[in-house]
Amino acid sequence: MVAVPAQEAAPAALKAEVKGLNFFYGDFQALKRLDMPVYEKQVTALIGPSGCGKSTFLRSFNRMHDLYPGNRYEGEIRLHPDNVNVLAAGVDPIEVRMRISMVFQKPNPFPKSLYENVAYGLRVRGESRRVTVNEKVEEALRNAALWDEVKDRLQEPAFNLSGGQQQRLCIARALATDPEILLFDEPTSALDPIATASIEELIHDLKKKVTILIVTHNMQQAARVSDYTAYMYLGELIEFGVTDEIFIKPKKKQTEDYITGRFG
Repeated sequence: MVAVPAQEAAPAALKAEVKGLNFFYGDFQALKRLDMPVYEKQVTALIGPSGCGKSTFLRSFNRMHDLYPGNRYEGEIRLHPDNVNVLAAGVDPIEVRMRISMVFQKPNPFPKSLYENVAYGLRVRGESRRVTVNEKVEEALRNAALWDEVKDRLQEPAFNLSGGQQQRLCIARALATDPEILLFDEPTSALDPIATASIEELIHDLKKKVTILIVTHNMQQAARVSDYTAYMYLGELIEFGVTDEIFIKPKKKQTEDYITGRFG
């Protein structure tokens, strides 16, 4: 009997493509000619030493740099399936941020109730139907694994929550507008180990619904949560690939030196 070779899993579809991305803080060039695919409903981790450009790269996806004068992009970040370059001058940054939401390093709930925190993006988008807002708030809190803990406390101030709960509330707020990509900028660095494990488990569940990019200094975390990993150094993308391959058998010596602790 002839053995049938195992079929390889079909590659994930592209959700975004970074092409020739440069970024400048005034005269300082922080990102240099970056090219990278972002695969749909996968987790991509950005790793590298402090100051290598990880967070700058992440914030380019939802045009956060537009909030400060003197910043400048060159190149493209193309979002699929509509093939729109989110960096193009005619593209509204507010709409980009609805499609590409962000969760920051430290929990940053607004000084509002839990309900209004999650409903915020919906209201910015002009959604005023109470029934719709109620449904979206509950759905977002469920997707952030927070609903059962707060469903009877929705009118309480968000600051009443623990640090880990506040971060999950911020994730719910980011999810409420049905983003296509979710950006995490070191989302567990301010949390204790139990809350960190909860967020990592949540990331694993969320990728069934949304594409995720995560910046992390914790290489064990990158290995645990991501499908793909990008190693950056001095504003350049040194190596990109499947996480297991990057961590077990990197192609570039620079990557190997960083992962094994000989550098960085």
